[in-house]
Amino acid sequence: MWEVDEDILESITIGAGILGTGGGGNPYIGRLRARQVLRQHGPVTVLDPEELSSDAQIVCVGGIGAPTVGIEKVRDTQSYSAFRAIEKYTGITATALISNEIGGSNSVEELIPAAMAGLPVVDGDGMGRAFPEYHMKTFFVYGVPYVPMALCDEKGNTVIIPEAVSPEWVERIARAVTIQMGCVAVYAVAPMSAEQVVRTAIPRTLSLARDLGAAVREARQHQEDPVDAILATCPGIVLMQGKIVDLDRATTAGFARGSMTIDGLGHYHGQRMDIEFQNENLIARQGDAIVCTVPDLICLVDSDQGEPITTELLRYGFRVTVLGFPAPALWTTPEGLAVVGPRAFGYDTDYTPLNL
Repeated sequence: MWEVDEDILESITIGAGILGTGGGGNPYIGRLRARQVLRQHGPVTVLDPEELSSDAQIVCVGGIGAPTVGIEKVRDTQSYSAFRAIEKYTGITATALISNEIGGSNSVEELIPAAMAGLPVVDGDGMGRAFPEYHMKTFFVYGVPYVPMALCDEKGNTVIIPEAVSPEWVERIARAVTIQMGCVAVYAVAPMSAEQVVRTAIPRTLSLARDLGAAVREARQHQEDPVDAILATCPGIVLMQGKIVDLDRATTAGFARGSMTIDGLGHYHGQRMDIEFQNENLIARQGDAIVCTVPDLICLVDSDQGEPITTELLRYGFRVTVLGFPAPALWTTPEGLAVVGPRAFGYDTDYTPLNL
């Protein structure tokens, strides 16, 4: 058990920005929103999944929409509205909240309704990174109900999806509604039991994000290499260091889609890497060779400061380090790969684990 205060919040958003593989919403904006609520209501307690009581009821909340829109149309406290809407619809009073994904601003979205309701949050999430679509959660892959779902916008609109034939259909319906809501919305899902969370969540990712961010901040303070600090905290490899020389990005169908090209610098001089993304970085290639692909993590940070760079903030000329991290084990099963492996995103290749 530990608490999230303003200082730890800053570390979490840096670390979650790294783990978010380019998506999950702008971490800086997420920090500002969560900080305001923490100042009003005080710190939020974080529980390890094993600390949950047997009768706990845990609500998952998260944002949905295009990150490129989210930096201009900033969310308010819609996650609290969605949280209360799902409680009212199900008739179940929640005892804790959990993040849908440990990526970007979504990593701290659950802190907002938790602080406002005086509830703890669970140290874990449903992805261990960020993915672009609702159904891409370990919760749903391993049997947790995916409906009912409450969807809210900043205008006061609430939509309940009471039933659907599959998690993919919830994504399709919710995405269509989100587009009408202006490509920015927040959702909450029917409460999970403690057993379901322990069995299906990616555990202790909030504390991992905290530790990653703290390592980056300490490296900056001591003028040390933040990339070394990141890799010392979370085992991974450097895939490329260089400059973004080409960028193609568009907001379409409720997503930020596109690709970038990075020319190598220093040790990587003469090399070139292409990365494709759909909110999150999905596949990295050097020529015809696939270097890394989902569900493994492809993460971009500023080479000097270790600051995570999300896909909506990519710019020509940025000096970046591309990091690769292995996917959580729950994603590398046949069931997990069927939902988030490269073929699930339309790539004609099988998943090959990252070679550390």
